[in-house]
Amino acid sequence: MPVVGIPRALLFYHYYPLWRDFLAGLGCQVVESGPTTRRILQQGLAAAVDETCLPVKAFYGHVQALKDRVDYLFLPRLVSVQRRAYICPKLLGLPDMVRHSLTNLPPLLSPTIDVNRRGRGVWAAVAETAALLQASSCRAWSAFLRAWRRWRRWQELQRQGFFPLEAQELLEGKAGEEKRRAERRLRVGVLGHPYNIYDGYVNMGLLQRLEEMGVEVQTPEMLPPKTIACYARRLPKELFWTLGRSVLGAASHFFTDPGIDGIIHLISFGCGPDSLVGELVERRARRGQGFPFLLLTLDEHSGEAGLITRLEAFVDTLEWRRGR
Repeated sequence: MPVVGIPRALLFYHYYPLWRDFLAGLGCQVVESGPTTRRILQQGLAAAVDETCLPVKAFYGHVQALKDRVDYLFLPRLVSVQRRAYICPKLLGLPDMVRHSLTNLPPLLSPTIDVNRRGRGVWAAVAETAALLQASSCRAWSAFLRAWRRWRRWQELQRQGFFPLEAQELLEGKAGEEKRRAERRLRVGVLGHPYNIYDGYVNMGLLQRLEEMGVEVQTPEMLPPKTIACYARRLPKELFWTLGRSVLGAASHFFTDPGIDGIIHLISFGCGPDSLVGELVERRARRGQGFPFLLLTLDEHSGEAGLITRLEAFVDTLEWRRGR
């Protein structure tokens, strides 16, 4: 039974159940690298060039943590997963970046998914992965369909208010499906890419800190895709970055939702798409009488004390506005 490793970083927080169940259906033992730690991040920093953004540096560290424990590394090349839209440039070349930055790697499973090119869609990636693992096309298709159904269930659990890892525990029967958290006085929309929102080490425990301050968190993954798409199309020109569309669509919804008291936007220092999307969201927040908005930029030099101070000041402002 081949052992396949999946780094717990970047789009792990969007596709992990799909990838894991598909590979398991092909007879693989799937291993993930575990939560980000100081040691993992330090390994990534040592391997990456300075200009690389923090999420990619963390990804390198997760690859380092896995490479000596597995027979293969699963690093798909995601070019486009949505018509007329593309994934962030750093993810397009991720398999090549890893190959040229790290040494002594096991073989990479890196099928290409580009729905904008004929013959490069999801089925082609499924067939390519099956061929590399010497599995039949019939078995691969059956395994993928089963994994797809469970992945859609995982997404539905997030729309019910569960964070990705909580939804994963529900799928595995490790937790009950009771309401995850009680109603709170304040509700804040947290924007950003999934790997910035849900990696507790990278964002210094942002979600947990907000809950400890009595804030209910809502993220883009908790909104129906049709809602995000509808709001994203209101721009004069629609973005061609899939993740950027999600952030902008969720932000536009939060601005018009009377139940949302404020917005926190997490971006990575040095990320080109983030800098543009962040500017668009911040300009929208300043319109009219203004909307409570906090921009947090993450890099390896971010200080925990500074984050806590800014969060406390922001929540105090929301409390004051609510009381007034």
